[in-house]
Amino acid sequence: MHHPECRIDIRKGVFEITTTMNPDLTELLARTDAVMNGRFAPWHPDPEMISPSKEYLGTIHVGVDLGTAYTVLMVLDENYQPIAGTYQFAQIVRDGLVVDFVGAVALLEKMKKKIENQLGFSIRSAASSFPPGVPQAEVRATANVLQAAGLDCSGLIDEPSAANNVLKINDGAIVDVGGGTTGIAIIENGKVVYTADEPTGGTHFSLVIAGANNITFEQAEELKINPAEQARLLPVVRPVMEKVGSIIIKHVSGYKVKKIYLVGGTCAYPGMDKVVQEYTGLETIVPVSPLFVTPLGIAMHN
Repeated sequence: MHHPECRIDIRKGVFEITTTMNPDLTELLARTDAVMNGRFAPWHPDPEMISPSKEYLGTIHVGVDLGTAYTVLMVLDENYQPIAGTYQFAQIVRDGLVVDFVGAVALLEKMKKKIENQLGFSIRSAASSFPPGVPQAEVRATANVLQAAGLDCSGLIDEPSAANNVLKINDGAIVDVGGGTTGIAIIENGKVVYTADEPTGGTHFSLVIAGANNITFEQAEELKINPAEQARLLPVVRPVMEKVGSIIIKHVSGYKVKKIYLVGGTCAYPGMDKVVQEYTGLETIVPVSPLFVTPLGIAMHN
């Protein structure tokens, strides 16, 4: 894995970054993380660009990622730079399927209102995503959640392809490890030539942690994201990481894949890249803030 070194001075809006990855990409992802976690000065539009009816007269790009673990709403400006966003843990989707439609709509309405209050204007449309291979009925369900929450669905894109809107990989495999599923997109000459999706993700980390420690799923979720506990728990979750590796091997077979790019919040777990690389024998890279790569790419699809 290539570990970028980032020093972010939020007051000055300056990023000092040393990395073997594309520095522009690393800066974009560092800024995204800062915006999403409230460490970047709020963006305020020119008042003249807001109509009396609270419509923004400029161009923005909005993406909604209804994930198994986290739901993310992200807003980009006309130059595809993040200006606002919010995310929240919520189990409204399971293995790529919307299992709590009412809860999903209520959550998205709440997040939409929060961002509108922050920006000072209304958000009318957004793009969203789906895991590769899910039934068309479930893809439509995702669009229906947006519509019911007051957002026209301006586009739908599979999750790994959304990630490549950001990473812009020419050749390799993008592996999106979400809360419930692992999605794969194989890229050749800058084009997606194959996609697949299988169950296994961050939820499975929590399940094995809960079982090994005789605690509740909710307690396991807290342990999983606690930096002080992650090294101790690595042997517990390693089999799940290796399962992700086995999924990758299965789907890259027959393709000339030399590099794997891991995205999704699960991939932020320390050691994930090393385990996958050892298991697959392929160079494995985790970009800065992997949780936000796919939501950022979804917004770019709008």
